Amino acid sequence: MQCINCQSKNLGEIAPGHYYCWNCFIEMRKQQEFYHIHEVDLDGSLLPLNDLFSEDERRVQ
Repeated sequence: MQCINCQSKNLGEIAPGHYYCWNCFIEMRKQQEFYHIHEVDLDGSLLPLNDLFSEDERRVQ
């Protein structure tokens, strides 16, 4: 598996189907057939980034 954003393979699994990229610092959560992508804000909240990626890029392969 690789990061949707930077194509790095330096990912950690936070929980089943929930990943963190150590290269570009985003979280990806697998839900049904798509990944939901978030950036971690300074206060720890998650900022959605789904609108930056097409459905094809977010589709689970």
